[in-house]
Amino acid sequence: MESWITFVLGFLTAFVFGWLLFRRWQKNIEEHAKERLELARREADLSIKDSRAKLEFEFEKRRAVLEQDTELIRRDLRQKEEEGVSALLAAEKEREVLEKRRETLDRQISALEEREDLARSRISEYREKLQNLVGMDCQQARQALLNEAEEECRDEIREMKEVILQRAEREVQLEGRNILIACMQRLAAKPQHDITATIVKLPGEEMKGRIIGREGRNIKAFESTTGTTLLIDETPESVLISSFDPVRREVARIALEALMRDGRIHPASIEDAVREAENEVKQSVIAFGEEAIRRLRLSRVHPEVIGLLGRMHYRLANNQNSLEHSVEVAHLCALMAAELGLDPEIAKRCGLFHDIGKVLDEDYGGSHAAAGANLLKRYGNEDPRVINAVHGHHNEVPPESPYVALLMTADSLSAMRPGARAESIDSYIQRVRNLEAIAREFEGVADAYAIQAGREIRVIVAPDRIDDAGARRLATKIRRRVENEMQYPGTIKVTVVRESRISETAK
Repeated sequence: MESWITFVLGFLTAFVFGWLLFRRWQKNIEEHAKERLELARREADLSIKDSRAKLEFEFEKRRAVLEQDTELIRRDLRQKEEEGVSALLAAEKEREVLEKRRETLDRQISALEEREDLARSRISEYREKLQNLVGMDCQQARQALLNEAEEECRDEIREMKEVILQRAEREVQLEGRNILIACMQRLAAKPQHDITATIVKLPGEEMKGRIIGREGRNIKAFESTTGTTLLIDETPESVLISSFDPVRREVARIALEALMRDGRIHPASIEDAVREAENEVKQSVIAFGEEAIRRLRLSRVHPEVIGLLGRMHYRLANNQNSLEHSVEVAHLCALMAAELGLDPEIAKRCGLFHDIGKVLDEDYGGSHAAAGANLLKRYGNEDPRVINAVHGHHNEVPPESPYVALLMTADSLSAMRPGARAESIDSYIQRVRNLEAIAREFEGVADAYAIQAGREIRVIVAPDRIDDAGARRLATKIRRRVENEMQYPGTIKVTVVRESRISETAK
């Protein structure tokens, strides 16, 4: 029993002691919590004070900046206000000046209107007096004055017109002459001496019999195969090959020379020789075309066009080699184009291709100019200016570029140079007759004579029917008719002679 009481007392003592310790520990915790809370409160107060100080500082800074900007804006507004007031004052002064000027102009206009009314009244009075004096109305008097002024100034106007036209024509002729001379001096071409028939030299007279063959079978086979004609006459050791086609004539020449070298002449060997000659001519055609392209330094030329250019080597126009003529025209076109600031390459192509239609067959209809233009257009790699120049170098279509005039000029220059072309006596006589006939068709012409081998036409006019100005106009009309209706190498000078001869005999 005592042990149990002792245990309870001990337990109660321990419980009281523990409870006291717990209460002390709890009190310590509360005090520590209060201290931490107080510290946190103080730190929060300090942070709030710092933030407030910063905000107040930023506020003061922003307010200072805004006050400065506001002061600048106020200053600008005051300046603009002052400027506006000044402009308003200046405008007011200018308005006052304009008002004064307007009043002055109104007074002057009123004075002018009064003077105009006075002048009109006086003009009416003078017209009435003038009509009473001369018996004419206003329209008749005006027409009379115009007629008198026209009569007085007619001679002066005509003389001035003649002087201006002569001066302009001289300047144009001088400039054109200088350009042509400069181009012609840079191009030296030899005259052509080709003929329309080919002479083949024979090794001996006995060769003529072998060419003819038994009963003429060799010569018949040769002529039928080559499409040419062999003329074997009494000329020693020579045979003449005649044909309108220069390519066939060249094939016949090569074949005949090959037969004479081989010595075997019969129909079979003739066919073989002609076949080989045709192949050789085809190769030479390509070579001549490529040589022309190389001489002119051109590119982008269709192979078919090159072959046609080579065929032009064997074609003659008025005894002038067509290919050499085309190359020469191309050089002249290029030189003149360079002088005039145009494209020399386009000018070269115009000159080289302008007569290519002459070697085309009957499948290409129309003139050689139209056929050549259609051919170039067909292959599709030529400039439209080149096609137009080829088609229009004989005035068949309207020109679309200056290259047409260049081509026409170069074509005439190449044809008119000495030795370029041969002319028969019949064509010369016909040209002289046509020239005189054109001149005699004009009214007032008494007679006309072609002189200087057809290079000049002298026209005698009746002095009582044509005056000096009419004579000048007549010369121009004749020149235009000759240019439009005749084909001639070189130039033709038109001279109109007007003179009056008065004679008396003293007895």
